[in-house]
Amino acid sequence: MNNEKINIKEKVAYGFGDAASSMFWKIFSMYLLFFYTDVFGLAAAAVGTMFLVTKVWDSFFDPFVGIYSDRIDTKWGKFRPFLLWIAVPFAIIGVLTFYTPDFAHNGKLIYAYITYSLMMMVYSLINVPYASLLGVMSSDGKERTTLASYRMVFAFAGSLIALWMIEPLVKYFGDGTLTSSQGWFYTIVVFGVMTTLLFWGCFAGTKERIKPIKKDQSTLKEDLNDLWKNKPWWILLGAGVATLLFNTIRDGGAIYYFKYYLAKTDQETFSLFGMGTGMSYLTIYLVLGQAANIVGVVLATPLANKFGKKKTFFAAMLSAAVLSIIFYFLTKDNIMMILLLQFFISICAGCIFPLLWSMYADTADYSEWKQGRRATGLVFSASSMSQKLGWAFGGAATGWLLAYFGFQANVVQTENAQTGIRLMLSILPAAGAIISMLFIFVYPLTEEKLSSITEELEQRRKEN
Repeated sequence: MNNEKINIKEKVAYGFGDAASSMFWKIFSMYLLFFYTDVFGLAAAAVGTMFLVTKVWDSFFDPFVGIYSDRIDTKWGKFRPFLLWIAVPFAIIGVLTFYTPDFAHNGKLIYAYITYSLMMMVYSLINVPYASLLGVMSSDGKERTTLASYRMVFAFAGSLIALWMIEPLVKYFGDGTLTSSQGWFYTIVVFGVMTTLLFWGCFAGTKERIKPIKKDQSTLKEDLNDLWKNKPWWILLGAGVATLLFNTIRDGGAIYYFKYYLAKTDQETFSLFGMGTGMSYLTIYLVLGQAANIVGVVLATPLANKFGKKKTFFAAMLSAAVLSIIFYFLTKDNIMMILLLQFFISICAGCIFPLLWSMYADTADYSEWKQGRRATGLVFSASSMSQKLGWAFGGAATGWLLAYFGFQANVVQTENAQTGIRLMLSILPAAGAIISMLFIFVYPLTEEKLSSITEELEQRRKEN
């Protein structure tokens, strides 16, 4: 087993990868539904269905990426080459997703299906290998949690940069509003250049260290059979889907909450203690959430080291559920409480994700210990799969709920529609958090169990 300590430079380089993918991820989760309804001109229910169809299909594409990456071997390793090869296609298709062709409604819907499906597939081709890289950079459990924390700090930093820049760039390149198609296109071009450079930096600055115990390549049937028997993997899959439901519904509803419930326009800026900030209420809300996410990531490692990953995960989701329920009872006049709860809920959410990534690496060890074979790429594809399933169901539910409650773009909403929008930031996310808690309650890999597994694997590698 390779316990080589990873220096700060490499940890930062590893973080670059998630800074890149999270820029697009956050733009998609926060703004894509709005772009399709208020800029592209599609119906909310049609977009919800598209999110479900494209992302469920793509979720099942992820394991194939994991299987393929497990079976290649280059001078750069198994997973790092994808960061080099896919960075440019990732940026190009991202830009095309936010292009608005002059088609009729059905033509636009078909275009959206094609470009969004391609975007999610390219996301898999770069993000599944990137996630898998964590499992082969170190075999030390605490080092993995630290790596995962670096990853998530950079992920939320990338998201924060995206949310901070998105409105000013769209307005700058467009007509001064958030509904300019030209503004969105050129803004995503800027982000495409940034993500390409970050992915290449991750490729150049990281190293793969861990090799499977068995030299003979396992068959696909054996890998799938191992995965089927990996109980902790399935539990994390369920917890991951529920956690993404929690996040996606909150994220997808935020812009509608500010525009149609609080009636804060993108031209109206936030004032603190009588001093203007120059940023819209929505931007303050989103940026504050990303800053709080980073606080949660920083807290994750010391809390997990003291209490264990499982207990820390459970407590964070419990807190998020309770605070989300309280959020429902806030009125339009409670803007400071809205921002305060956003801060604390986002700390809880930020704490979850480094734990989740580290626990995926632990399930890869469990599979190798249990079956004698290691399929890191296939195991880590669960992470991307859970993200996209959660994103699919959350995104679809957001679009369908908007339609169910009578939402109509760019008009004053009915009381029924406003109630639905409020639910998307409170009760519905809380339900996702509670489901995630139930999954993690039965997760079997405690710190004591993992320590025993690591020691046994170390001995096997010495004998191999």
